[in-house]
Amino acid sequence: MFSDELKNISWQETTERIASMTDADVRRALGKSRCDVNDFMALLSPAAEPYLEQMARLSRKYTEERFGRTMSMFIPLYITNSCSNSCVYCGFHRENPMARTILTPEQIEDEYRAIKQLAPFENILLVTGENPAKAGVPYLAKAIDIAKRYFSNIKIEVMPLKMEEYRELTHHGLNGVICFQETYNREHYQLYHPRGMKSRFEWRCDGFDRMGQAGVHSIGMGVLIGLEKEWRTDVTMMAHHLRYLQKHYWRTKYSINFPRMRPAQNEGFQPNCFMTDRELAQATFAMRIFDHDVDISYSTREPAYIRDNMCTLGVTTMSAESHVNPGGYHTYPQALEQFTVSDERTAKVINTRLKELGREPVWKDWDASFDMCKKCV
Repeated sequence: MFSDELKNISWQETTERIASMTDADVRRALGKSRCDVNDFMALLSPAAEPYLEQMARLSRKYTEERFGRTMSMFIPLYITNSCSNSCVYCGFHRENPMARTILTPEQIEDEYRAIKQLAPFENILLVTGENPAKAGVPYLAKAIDIAKRYFSNIKIEVMPLKMEEYRELTHHGLNGVICFQETYNREHYQLYHPRGMKSRFEWRCDGFDRMGQAGVHSIGMGVLIGLEKEWRTDVTMMAHHLRYLQKHYWRTKYSINFPRMRPAQNEGFQPNCFMTDRELAQATFAMRIFDHDVDISYSTREPAYIRDNMCTLGVTTMSAESHVNPGGYHTYPQALEQFTVSDERTAKVINTRLKELGREPVWKDWDASFDMCKKCV
């Protein structure tokens, strides 16, 4: 399990190594066709800041070689905000005096219909709080069963599950799982997640192994930028994790996200760092140069101008017209959001803008029949 390997990677030594990177280290990394984690640290370091233009050109080159000039589009649907955790930065934490909602199967289907009216979405991400007693695997399986009538590609962002539970959901039509580790700093993790299932660092960290063992087709990863002062160290730990997963579960497709903290309603947590737009761009370029094949996703957490600028330089997946409250598309449009969305443009407006920027929005890039074909070969 990766949590065992992580014990051998020192947070402090990694932080110091990144800070000690030199101009020569950066130039050496930029000259390599395939980079290792040490090269990634150089590209992520302050020493690489004068090379952002060169990194941007390389990032664009590798992105277009692997993905063409396309942008995969998806939309999230929050089906419940019921949560048993006490994450200090999240608007859904259990001490927050807010109305809790668990959509019924009928309401979930109403949301699916409403989403299909917005744009030709075929990629949907089902999101929940972490409350397995009230919205566990049977609930998710039902939501996926209904989703198959409307969408070709179904992913979830929910509490970490057992390997057998992930496998069960793949039999219902699940294609991918997204899970943010939030931070790889084991010592600080408990401060941000004091109570609930999410307080178990190893259970969350090793959830990615269980996804791979279950044969999940697509796994999404991310750290929450703002939790740790040394965001570069956190992102480097994620790069270690990515390489580990690719080695052990090589049939799986991977995606990376760099979510910067956004204001959440009824929570007073103050970020420990602020990642600037230039630093977000640097992290994106470094990841693309490090791994030419990984999907890099930007959500509507990011403002429109950032998403527009980065859509030609390394980003390959975007959400659009997101509502981050349960039933936000039809049932409960005014319900409390998990966090504040930044890019509020409609999917149709984003579609037009991407085409103006020379990118072709892709609304469907996966079908369950593809997986059936692989099994038949």
